[in-house]
Amino acid sequence: MSVFEITAGLPADEDALLDLAAHLNTVNLPNDRAHIRSLLATSEQSFCAALPSAHRRYVFVLWDRTTGRAVATSSLIAKLGRRDAPYIYFDVIPEEKYSKLLDRHFQHKLLRLGFSYDGPTELGGLVVLPEYRRHPERLGRFISFIRFLYIAAHRNLFESEIIAELLPPLESDGTSHLWEALGRRFTGMTYAEADLLSSQNKDFIRDLFPSEAIYASVLSDAARDVIGKVGEQSKGVEKMLTEVGFHYAERVDPFDGGPHFIAQTDHITAVMQSKVLPFASIASQFTQNATVASFSTTAPFARAIRTPCQIDTNGLTLPAAAAHQLQVAAGAQLVCLRDPF
Repeated sequence: MSVFEITAGLPADEDALLDLAAHLNTVNLPNDRAHIRSLLATSEQSFCAALPSAHRRYVFVLWDRTTGRAVATSSLIAKLGRRDAPYIYFDVIPEEKYSKLLDRHFQHKLLRLGFSYDGPTELGGLVVLPEYRRHPERLGRFISFIRFLYIAAHRNLFESEIIAELLPPLESDGTSHLWEALGRRFTGMTYAEADLLSSQNKDFIRDLFPSEAIYASVLSDAARDVIGKVGEQSKGVEKMLTEVGFHYAERVDPFDGGPHFIAQTDHITAVMQSKVLPFASIASQFTQNATVASFSTTAPFARAIRTPCQIDTNGLTLPAAAAHQLQVAAGAQLVCLRDPF
């Protein structure tokens, strides 16, 4: 049996995810039982197609089967930006000023609040326990890339563009300098309070934030310097995204100034290279390795492992242990993405 396995995030995983959140308490996975319970209920309804496609949020959980512990998670938001819940961001706009009289030239950044009511798909919720982040099996990529396999297998459920919001530099206690300089002044809320509320309802941003362009020049140096910058904790994610086709969208998160990266869904290499194939047979000798996933609209909805395999015209050949762990029979449809990824 593969030591590391990805499954769909379901209500039965509440305590395991709460334990993961307790170690980190990040904005992606707050240490809040009610939030996690709601997240997993939505995930189950998404996988079984009980929600309209635009309202679905899929959660994936990475397990260390030697300990039974959840060690990482990621999510996939089918549509970020609907009529009832717009995608909200700051456009980062350059502006030049020059005075001939003074012979002085300035380059400014303007932040202008933007809205989309027909927005993209979003990659979100990527959290990995620190002790697993440099694992030789590249577990961060494993839990991140499972979303591309799911998109490839269900292309009609997702938008033509995909975005990812990366965290900017934050202080060790989670303080966001941009939020302290801007967001708190217009909402009276802490960064954590605002981010948690925004996962449920974003109306307060539209109601309270200034609609006019804001000159970043009037902000503190600490606030201005994080706009569009990638924090150290997200450098690995940035590298991964750019390798598969994402680029900075000249947009940032209105809370913390974290950059938004964007790509055309059909141009993402990990989506293009993911193959939907039938399970053909069992063997013991293999020439390649791949991430292999089994997806369905009935429980357990998703299972994925990294395993040796063989891909040919007949489909996908697996070791007996891998086929058993994925719970597949001959002819079942699998999704695979060859290593290296």
